Amino acid sequence: MKLRNWDRNLKIRLGGEALVNITFWMFFPFLTIFFSEAFGKTTAGLLLIFSQIFSVIANLLGGYCADRYGRKKMMVLSSTGQGLAFFVFAYASSPWMDSPTLAFICFSLVSVCGSLYWPASQAMVADVVDEKDRSSVFAVFYTSINIAVVVGPIIGGLFYAEHRFELLFLAGIMNAILALILQKKIEETAPQLVGNQMSEGSSKTGMEFLFDQMKTYKIIIQDKVFLLFILAGIIGGMTFMQLDLLFPVYTKEVIHNQTLISIGNWEMKIGGEQAFGLLISENGLLVAIFTIAVTKWMSVYKERNVFIVSSIIYGFSMLVAAASQWIWGLILAMALFTLGELMTVGIQQGFISKIAPEHMRGQYFAAASLRFTIGRMIAPIAIPMSAWFGNSATFIILFLFCIISALLYYLMYSIHEKRNYSASISP
Repeated sequence: MKLRNWDRNLKIRLGGEALVNITFWMFFPFLTIFFSEAFGKTTAGLLLIFSQIFSVIANLLGGYCADRYGRKKMMVLSSTGQGLAFFVFAYASSPWMDSPTLAFICFSLVSVCGSLYWPASQAMVADVVDEKDRSSVFAVFYTSINIAVVVGPIIGGLFYAEHRFELLFLAGIMNAILALILQKKIEETAPQLVGNQMSEGSSKTGMEFLFDQMKTYKIIIQDKVFLLFILAGIIGGMTFMQLDLLFPVYTKEVIHNQTLISIGNWEMKIGGEQAFGLLISENGLLVAIFTIAVTKWMSVYKERNVFIVSSIIYGFSMLVAAASQWIWGLILAMALFTLGELMTVGIQQGFISKIAPEHMRGQYFAAASLRFTIGRMIAPIAIPMSAWFGNSATFIILFLFCIISALLYYLMYSIHEKRNYSASISP
């Protein structure tokens, strides 16, 4: 589906979210190092786990509210909340105040607002794009995020150490602008709200709201295929989340003034935050260049095989990282990691949109996002694990999680194919 044929809402969002993501990635890759140095590895890991518990709750609330009150309203509220949190975050890291504790609280609020935004944004794509085109549209949004992953860390590597306040303040401004654009320029797409119809849940009390929400998600989770999809994603997501958790800490510990390029008597040396900035930019660059191509490539294979092989490749990237304390070894590990990531970019969201009833898309996307929110909640345990067991043992444990994820995907598709076969032969 060509960009000029996209719905106006999506065109506006693509540009606005790209600018916000660039500012976010100017400092985000370095926050794990910041919190580890401020609180210690064990405390930082446990705090990050605790903060993500609220993101899991917010994710489920976001899906429910996106279906009941609208995609637009949730995205505007979430962007506004993120902007306010970033302004306070900037103050906590300013010349007038240096409070890692307040900074951590603000980081947690940013994560919560992001979890509220995600289900609404994904459901809006499913609302306005035909099923056959959804994978390509999701892939373009994913590509824009990873262009930010390339540009952001490069800028952040130059300015983060001495200008963290300015970068955080800029992030607050960009989120405030995004909220204003979303409020003024996009239209509601939730099926039951189009035409300004009132949502069924809009007049319910708080207790009724929560009860209905729990009942709805219970129905979703009772679907064995969808439940296995979530479980496999959570276990695999623990590995994916290490891009922002274990990788930066590990890279800073093992890469010290190593030679990256040598030409004659000239050498380029790299270490610490710069080395991780290179790795995160490599990931973003590869994703930006190859997302659409790999998505098309994967479309010729069975979804089942793509999910399974992707998990296995993720696992091997962990083994390569475990075996290497050399910058080029980590570059190879990141290339494998990125391939595993790209293989499932389009088909994940397409799979969800196929099985989700139209009136429950927001909740299905929210429930599916538990793969990331719960994975992100559990993933920080790898930081204290690296202190308890060592880096190599931690990477090997992550490899084993990836193999378990692959087995769960195999089981999921076995049940799914049997269900489809039974449906096809029933009268």
